[in-house]
Amino acid sequence: MNMSIEDFNAEWLKEARITEQVMDALTDDSLKTAITDQHRTLGQLAWHLVMSIQFMNMLGLQFEGPSREQEIPDSAAEIQASYRRIRHALLDAVKSQWSEEDLQETREFDGELWTNAGFLHFTLMHQTHHRGQMTVLMRQAGLRIPELYGPTYDSWIDRGMDPLV
Repeated sequence: MNMSIEDFNAEWLKEARITEQVMDALTDDSLKTAITDQHRTLGQLAWHLVMSIQFMNMLGLQFEGPSREQEIPDSAAEIQASYRRIRHALLDAVKSQWSEEDLQETREFDGELWTNAGFLHFTLMHQTHHRGQMTVLMRQAGLRIPELYGPTYDSWIDRGMDPLV
């Protein structure tokens, strides 16, 4: 993955804002929604997005986040605020602690060699992956899905148009 700090900054700002839209649509009651008892709840997925950003600390980036021992909040507002804090903290750390050369540094992870730029890209894609899962659970919980990359069923209706199938 060839990515500059400027590239990451632009993508992270865009993608983090989209994640914030998803987080902002959550309610305390919706956090318990799951497809089955064996799958993560909406709250667990949201908290996973907060906590997974902290894995970037293993690359030598120093920034504050929630304690690994902290239980999953039962407050959507607390999860939303935690996400906002850590998403800004990660970006600030990348911009202030890494150079372009640091992005090409490699390390082994799970038996594979990864560049720091590759980890940044993975962090972007990981967030997108779980946002997709969250929107399914949000629909199941009766929440309105925000427009992430285009219109939703609800926004088509709002515009007086037939939703595309």
